[in-house]
Amino acid sequence: MAPPNDPVNNTLRLESLEKVFELSHGTFTVRGVPLLSHVPENVTLSSFSSICEPRDAPPSILQRVIAVSHKGGFLGFSHVSPSDRLINSLGSFSGRNFLSIFRFKTWWSTQWVGNSGSDLQMETQWVLIEVPETKSYVVIIPIIEKSFRSALHPGSDGHVMICAESGSTQVRESSFGAIAYVHVAENPYNLMREAYSALRVHLNSFRLLEEKTVPRIVDKFGWCTWDAFYLTVNPVGVWHGLKDFAESGVAPRFVIIDDGWQSVSFDDDDPNEDAKNLVLGGEQMTTRLHRFEEGDKFRKYQKGRLLGPNAPSFNPETVKELIAKGIEAEHLGKQRDAAISSGGSDLAEIELRIVKVRKEIDDLFGGKGEESNESGGCYCNELECGGMKDFTRDLRTEFKGLDDVYVWHALCGGWGGVRPGATHVDSKITPCKLSPGLDGTMVDLAVVKVVEGSIGLVHPDQANDLYDSMHSYLAQAGVTGVKIDVIHCLEYICEKYGGRVELAKAYYDGLSNSIVKNFNGSGIIASMQQCNDFFFLGTKQIPLGRVGDDFWFQDPNGDPMGVYWLQGVHMIHCSYNSLWMGQIIQPDWDMFQSDHECAKFHAGSRAICGGPVYVSDNVASHDFDLIKKLVFPDGTVPKCIYFPLPTRDCLFRNPLFDQKTVLKIWNFNKYGGVIGAFNCQGAGWDPKGKKFRGFPECYKPISCTVHVTEIEWDQKKEAAHMDKAEEYVVYLNQAEVLHFMTPKSEPLKFTIQPSTFELYNFVPIEKLGGNIKFAPIGLTNMFNSGGTIQELDYIEKGVKVKVKGGGRFLAYSNESPKKFHLNGSDVAFEWVSDGRLTLNLAWIEENGGVSDLAIFF
Repeated sequence: MAPPNDPVNNTLRLESLEKVFELSHGTFTVRGVPLLSHVPENVTLSSFSSICEPRDAPPSILQRVIAVSHKGGFLGFSHVSPSDRLINSLGSFSGRNFLSIFRFKTWWSTQWVGNSGSDLQMETQWVLIEVPETKSYVVIIPIIEKSFRSALHPGSDGHVMICAESGSTQVRESSFGAIAYVHVAENPYNLMREAYSALRVHLNSFRLLEEKTVPRIVDKFGWCTWDAFYLTVNPVGVWHGLKDFAESGVAPRFVIIDDGWQSVSFDDDDPNEDAKNLVLGGEQMTTRLHRFEEGDKFRKYQKGRLLGPNAPSFNPETVKELIAKGIEAEHLGKQRDAAISSGGSDLAEIELRIVKVRKEIDDLFGGKGEESNESGGCYCNELECGGMKDFTRDLRTEFKGLDDVYVWHALCGGWGGVRPGATHVDSKITPCKLSPGLDGTMVDLAVVKVVEGSIGLVHPDQANDLYDSMHSYLAQAGVTGVKIDVIHCLEYICEKYGGRVELAKAYYDGLSNSIVKNFNGSGIIASMQQCNDFFFLGTKQIPLGRVGDDFWFQDPNGDPMGVYWLQGVHMIHCSYNSLWMGQIIQPDWDMFQSDHECAKFHAGSRAICGGPVYVSDNVASHDFDLIKKLVFPDGTVPKCIYFPLPTRDCLFRNPLFDQKTVLKIWNFNKYGGVIGAFNCQGAGWDPKGKKFRGFPECYKPISCTVHVTEIEWDQKKEAAHMDKAEEYVVYLNQAEVLHFMTPKSEPLKFTIQPSTFELYNFVPIEKLGGNIKFAPIGLTNMFNSGGTIQELDYIEKGVKVKVKGGGRFLAYSNESPKKFHLNGSDVAFEWVSDGRLTLNLAWIEENGGVSDLAIFF
């Protein structure tokens, strides 16, 4: 921290003299405009400088925060009696558009819009309010103070309620001076960056994305085993899955071995034996980790077993049958629960059917004992077993480009934590208690199961030991990173551990220390983490995290149209969550399946997501033609240089079921911008039903417009200069047509069918000597055409371009070139009078797939 007379602190005090916010006579105003009325007398407003002392932050961030500190402040409130959970109104508003993010499950958040405080949903993480009178926006962010975490809730008559809770009856407070942060700005994207930068300095308990190193998987193609196997994942299946990709010419550079690899057991099982024949997610959620090493399926892997000519075969149909039977068993389980609660007479029949299906599942596995080769078993004599270490070594021997092997685990070890007495750490079965705020969220099988089984919680004093024990073993076994799931379970079990904030601090510190020690400080993906506790307390080290719910290939509740509408819901989660999460972590849009009915819809969004692209295809079930529109032959991807965000005209709209809004998201490539337009209409959150459901009347074509000025060029330093172009060429990737646009042009009009998309590439047109105009578009056979342009250099009477990939290169040129060089040699090209200049490029391995083009006029 700077000394008292340092100019940094003086600047902070001087900037604070400008009064942007004011709270007087029950009205909260911003620059004189009433924002909240009927503010209770016990609510306080404090300036940023009066509360925040500049902390240990990089000078560039600190100076940035100080420069706008007058635009932010803190809200607090006080009660007469202390409590572990306090609720208070911050005032009311109505008739103002807002955008908010709320938790719809313990683990997942999404977008919601409205125009009154009463329209908010429970567990709102922040609310962005439009203030047209001053052409500005205000964000209210509930934060952490002392050992309390806060969220916004709806109140009656337009009131915005804030709920501050510790999660423990032993931790009580009566007053807060900075339990929510408010900030104002004229640009909504600047607003989010400024606000979370301010909170980074104030709380000093997390770091921004710009301070961290992202893992190398962010610009790579990968494969995740989850939807391919669920809990049946095994070495033979993983091997054959990777072999599929390698033989197709799109070998993954990373693989995520998801849930199903660990040593887990039920409390009634032999403590030294793994639970057998688990298939679907849900079955394992009451198991606990009984050993930090891999489960028998991987532990009994024999070195070189898959490298030789007699490698075991794999039948993907067996896995599909297992999954189908698992789904059948799950549905029967729901029927049994319903029959029990209603006293139905068919209970005995349902029980018999469950027994029958379980027997069929056991038979498919090869019996109650070990797995058959058909389902992926690969066993050896105990003395010959090399386990995970030999398996990862064999993977890298066979698949030369495989850089990273990640594995899954829950924050507490397993879904049900760690089994007491089974390992060297001190674990205790701890009952789960949900916060009342979660009553407004969606019924979730994962929550039901975790609560049913309780959690074997390792004492927070041993959090460092827990993670280092797991991760140090994995690191020496050739694993380079972890996907951490089930992150927000700590709030259920914090009663005796100082509350949710203090328990989270201990666990996140232990996790961060282990990631630094064992996985290069960045080998981690955070998942099931979309709550403010995590972002404010758990992200000092974590650089990459999911911004959407899981990819659902169908509606688990049985709506046949869910195959379609769930995919649009996923895109809404990712786009709007990135507004805040993207300040702190690199957004990860999750996997999808390339042979799904809406695979192309997903692929269009992943092409411009700015992060890793990975699929969860079943073995032998792929659309390689689609994948090759996303991925180069070397397993890298033509990645955008930022993360996509909704355009301004989408911020206060509902692109899911208002029957008029197309989701538009913008991003940058090195030499152009892109807007993705996606028709996500047809489903959405139902506040009364507390679930997502289909709105079939909305699943229809939607018309909209797009314009180059909707790209926020100033949000990335490297892109800002492209805002100054006089003219742009606009290439529609799906329609394969060219348009031209200036900042003053009329917008392009379009109509998009349900579950389809268009990618609009905007490339500045450069004027060369004379009247020559030129703009490189890139490879049109790739979804992100502009991402294939690696370097661009305008020279006298010409241009040099480096293009990565093979396929059809397209540029705009108003005149035909006199000469075209490819890798130093003259080459024939095609030019037509509408300005299309094309050339077919080959992937040349020894050049890393990069072609050097020199075009002369």
